[in-house]
Amino acid sequence: MHNLLYKMYKILAIESSCDETSAAILSKTAKGLVPLAHVVASQISLHKKTAGVVPEVAARAHIRKIGPVVRKALADAGLKLSDIDYLAVTAGPGLVPSLLVGTEYAKGLAYASGKKLIAENHMLGHLYSAFLQAPNLPLPSMNLIVSGGHTYLIFLEHKGKFKIIGQTVDDAAGEAFDKVAKMLKLPYPGGPEVSRQAEHGKTDFNFPRPMLHAKNYDFSFAGLKTAVLYKIKNDRLDIGNVQTRADLCFSFQNAAVDVLIQKTIRAAKQYGVRAITLSGGVAANKKLRKDLALAAKKAGCQFFVPDFSLCTDNALMIANAAAIRLETGRYRFPKLEKIKVDPNLPLK
Repeated sequence: MHNLLYKMYKILAIESSCDETSAAILSKTAKGLVPLAHVVASQISLHKKTAGVVPEVAARAHIRKIGPVVRKALADAGLKLSDIDYLAVTAGPGLVPSLLVGTEYAKGLAYASGKKLIAENHMLGHLYSAFLQAPNLPLPSMNLIVSGGHTYLIFLEHKGKFKIIGQTVDDAAGEAFDKVAKMLKLPYPGGPEVSRQAEHGKTDFNFPRPMLHAKNYDFSFAGLKTAVLYKIKNDRLDIGNVQTRADLCFSFQNAAVDVLIQKTIRAAKQYGVRAITLSGGVAANKKLRKDLALAAKKAGCQFFVPDFSLCTDNALMIANAAAIRLETGRYRFPKLEKIKVDPNLPLK
């Protein structure tokens, strides 16, 4: 498999783990990996009606969009399916109905075309996403993945060899952002709205920093979310007041970001890494990006974060992860009928 290092190939990837239908094409050239197409069909307007993702509704939208999205990616790249060498698809983690749409569609393409299919891990896509814009990112690195369903600290020794050193024990950071948004009756999607409101905050209520001083690198955000709820109830705060709402968002975000950054920097120092990366949906948070960049610089580490378009769910990161698997010899192609979705697919 290592002879792929010298082989030119094209990967068509599909991502449908939650509420984004995406397809992308990545080409291996003599100069490295080059994106040829990247299409994302969002469902935000659809899920605003329920202020959250309803799995069955998301799956029906994927069914309608997946064919057109894949065809547009091929058209944007000026390619036919016969020009593609490998297919890749997100097999987990994620919502089962959504995962099934993408995986079964990809299996159908593989069966009809005779192409080999890589069942990829969504979180591995996030882990390697910084390499899309920084292919020569110095290693080893400490990688903070912060999304709606997961929070990980991962030590990456080299491509293909990594170790999870910390993860959430309850609510993920992104989940906590969304739940605080619901408490404050903010519009969907809640996480980005909390960040926007926080920009106008003036008073910091000094919420607790859960597990900040624990010896391990695990995270917990359920208690922080509950502290916000108790503050509102016990102090009888009016969440309809613009400034009060902004102050609550400001205080919550400060606490969450503080925990994420302090643990990441401590881990980076302990493991002696050369770089720190940030990825996942919450990596689009401006304060987290800015403050972690400054902290990394002070710690003597280079800092890398993907473009905003590559932080949320997308197929380009799946294609990239599949390419790295191929080039490190870390994938053996199973028979199509053995490829199954797993909503709790472990990162390994």
